[in-house]
Amino acid sequence: MDETFRGFLDRLRQAGELIDFRQPIDIRHIATLVDQSDKAIFFHKVIGYDIPVVSGIIRTRERAMMAMGASEYLEIEERLKNGIAKPIPPQRIATSPAREVVMKGDDVDLYKLPIPMSSIYDGGPMITAGVVIAKDPEFGINTGIYRFMVKEKNLTGIDIVTPNNMRLFVQRAYEAKRPLPISISIGTHPIELLGAGFKAPLGTDEMAIAGGIRGQAVKLAAGDTVDVPYIADAEIVLEGEVLPTGWTHPEGRFGEFTWLMGGLHWNPIVRITSVSMRRDAIYYALHMPWENTWLMAPTRYAAIRQALRTASVVVKEINMTMGGVTFWHAVISIKKQAGDGKNALLAALSVMDIKHVVVVDDDIDVFNPVEVEWAIATRVQGDRDILIVSNARGKPLDPSLAPTPHGIVPTTAKVGIDA
Repeated sequence: MDETFRGFLDRLRQAGELIDFRQPIDIRHIATLVDQSDKAIFFHKVIGYDIPVVSGIIRTRERAMMAMGASEYLEIEERLKNGIAKPIPPQRIATSPAREVVMKGDDVDLYKLPIPMSSIYDGGPMITAGVVIAKDPEFGINTGIYRFMVKEKNLTGIDIVTPNNMRLFVQRAYEAKRPLPISISIGTHPIELLGAGFKAPLGTDEMAIAGGIRGQAVKLAAGDTVDVPYIADAEIVLEGEVLPTGWTHPEGRFGEFTWLMGGLHWNPIVRITSVSMRRDAIYYALHMPWENTWLMAPTRYAAIRQALRTASVVVKEINMTMGGVTFWHAVISIKKQAGDGKNALLAALSVMDIKHVVVVDDDIDVFNPVEVEWAIATRVQGDRDILIVSNARGKPLDPSLAPTPHGIVPTTAKVGIDA
């Protein structure tokens, strides 16, 4: 799939899925208008800024499917699985259009970027759509999506509360008393977002996964002020260093994928060493939580299916439910043999931070909540068919957990229902 970020915007426009909003707009109103719109919106004239803003481009199931060239939603998982099974290493190129305008040193000024607030309760403007590439001396390259709250003209936070490979990189740099070099690519095709959002094993190149999804290599260009590449097709590129300060700077609040406002986080600080962009750059504001919801759900499907395959369980369908914010609740139908129900529960509950799993037979439609509830009502005896795992690793953003001291990973109870 040879499509750029701008090519995808044009395709949305042609399909009537993107509105060109040409009247002047206050940056404080952008998130509200996107939240109320059933279309993506391109804001051409943001008052006080020279750069337009686009938001909501993958805010619906249909637009997520369009981004991946899929005719049905579950095809996104198939494309992700193909990328995992047949990765294509990135292609390195010398430079890119993102170098047409460059600010370095004292000229770096993040306040020139139209970074909107997502809600009136936010602790500050946050970059939400940055594909972050980091480099560790031993483990090499890691890619992910993290948000950055702007603190000063050249300083941000980086939200890495949850244990992951990026947090490991930052922790290792902190212990070695050295900064961690990173690049932040803003305005990339959703394929790169999908690849970056997959929680791959340490040492896996997520941009090679994105290349496998595309069917061709993702182009990376060399950083200027840091020895880390960036996505060549990006609209705007920030380079910087996660400073070895530890998790000492307050950050938040911010609307989370839980559909609730998160609390105050303590995070490291990032010093931005360069801001570069296309001459006619477009700032992409990923709209939380909905754009995160539809694109990240397939990464859970793929991880669950792999765990069940390892457990030798034959799967029919998986549904990461919207009520479980496509993150915590899975309903799985299987072609059941003796003991497979419990094995499926144990395998699925080990994936990421999934909390609750219901396993049903293959005669139940996992996308029909009435059928799922009927299976629970007619096929479950609580003392026999409900599995509770205490003291499993939790996710700090889970609002049902008791407050946890800073630096301590919380534990949670996981529940499986064999229906």
